Amino acid sequence: MATEALGALQLYLRETRLLGSINSCLYWDQNTTMPTAAAAWRGEQLALLAGQLHKRQCSPAYAALIAAAEQSLDQLDGAERPGWQRNLQLLREQLERQRKLDPQLVQHLAAARSRGYSLWQQARSDDDFALFAPALEELIRLRLEQARQLAEPRSPWETLAQPFEPDLFHGRLAELFAPLHQRLPVLMERVRSRQRLEPPAWSLPEPLQLDLCNQLLRAWGFDSSQCVLARSPHPFSVTLGPNDFRITLRCAVDQPLSAILAVAHEWGHSLYEQSLPRGQAQWFAWPLGDATSMGVHESQSLFWENRVARSRAFAERWAPRFAERLGAAPWGDGCGFWQAMNPMKPGLTRVEADELSYCLHILLRYQLEIELLEQGLPVAELPRRWTALMQDKLGLIPPSDSLGCLQDVHWSEGLFGYFPSYALGHLISAQLAEAMEAAIGSIDDHIAAAEEATLLAWLRQHVHPLGRSVNAEQLVEHVTGRPLSAQPFLTYLEKKLERLLACS
Repeated sequence: MATEALGALQLYLRETRLLGSINSCLYWDQNTTMPTAAAAWRGEQLALLAGQLHKRQCSPAYAALIAAAEQSLDQLDGAERPGWQRNLQLLREQLERQRKLDPQLVQHLAAARSRGYSLWQQARSDDDFALFAPALEELIRLRLEQARQLAEPRSPWETLAQPFEPDLFHGRLAELFAPLHQRLPVLMERVRSRQRLEPPAWSLPEPLQLDLCNQLLRAWGFDSSQCVLARSPHPFSVTLGPNDFRITLRCAVDQPLSAILAVAHEWGHSLYEQSLPRGQAQWFAWPLGDATSMGVHESQSLFWENRVARSRAFAERWAPRFAERLGAAPWGDGCGFWQAMNPMKPGLTRVEADELSYCLHILLRYQLEIELLEQGLPVAELPRRWTALMQDKLGLIPPSDSLGCLQDVHWSEGLFGYFPSYALGHLISAQLAEAMEAAIGSIDDHIAAAEEATLLAWLRQHVHPLGRSVNAEQLVEHVTGRPLSAQPFLTYLEKKLERLLACS
């Protein structure tokens, strides 16, 4: 360790991270194997831990450790100093944020999130939005109080978005999303006007889906001594420790490609986590080893899901494996399987959405969050408003709230400000992919040759090591030499769409 003061701070931070990882273990259990009747007790456990974590993160002792470390920077040589300055800057920002929050609010939020998740599960299962509405109202009230206490020079939504996407503002989102508003409906209409032939419907039993998912994970470096695959109502990835990486999936017999695409997505998240700049001795300590932002995180998962698993090269390699388990190939040739991987048809659910309509799902949710948090939309009006926006943006009317405003887990956990990261992930992924191809050649050629490891090696060299040394837009400009833009994503979509339509 560079100085004695930095060493003392690292020990304190490591214990804080240990507590945080215990919290994450409880979250994993809640989402995978915990019985539903245990929800109330789990809420109390999470509230207690949240209170302890908040106390540690804003205590006078912690503030003194940061101050001493800041004063010790003069003892470092010039090469060491910038990294430690950035670490301490991020810790100081987090400390000042935590100091503004009432400890009771922190605990109430943790309990409300646990309660909200439990009620959301039941409400979605019963298709009963009224069951979830009071919990959502409470979460909105608590999050708005959090934004009020933080008192940042941002709107309430922007304040709540900062932990997910540092330095994000409505104005910048408007600039980045305007081309999506304009161009995606045009591309969707192009598909409709061509009357593309629907691939035949087929199903695949869950055990066979799981077998294929495990094959994919092994091919992409899954190490069972460090990694776990489980089931959950909503697929997710979580890191519980330096050698403990978990992902989940869900299977649907009548959606036989959903599980493998979800696994590709969540494993992309986990590959990023496994490659962040975290020295083994200090994994639990310094913020430079954390993910740049959730937009960058999503760019990594979307790269593996869309650029790799939805590619024609991947489809041609994997179609025989699916056909072997089915005893037939109902989709026809490899082109038909590729089309099945890329339906290019707007659907009701975000997690099953094609690449054309996905960002429209995100724009819908972003608009609703603004209306709920900043424009006074009553929670009781959410189902009606959801349906109206779904019809306007995607031309669809949900037949139930379970397939409408209850389909996503995020609001049940109070994660307001998260959704735009999904759309930003698409933009970032496309721009990084352009830089990758300029450096190592065609991504599809590498996939056709089963050389996905080459793609991962490029990401591990150029993207993953940056961690929190930059924000998302700085990372994109550093790696690609250009500011973040929607154009690479739209160019990629247009080229892929033409190739898909030519297969019809």
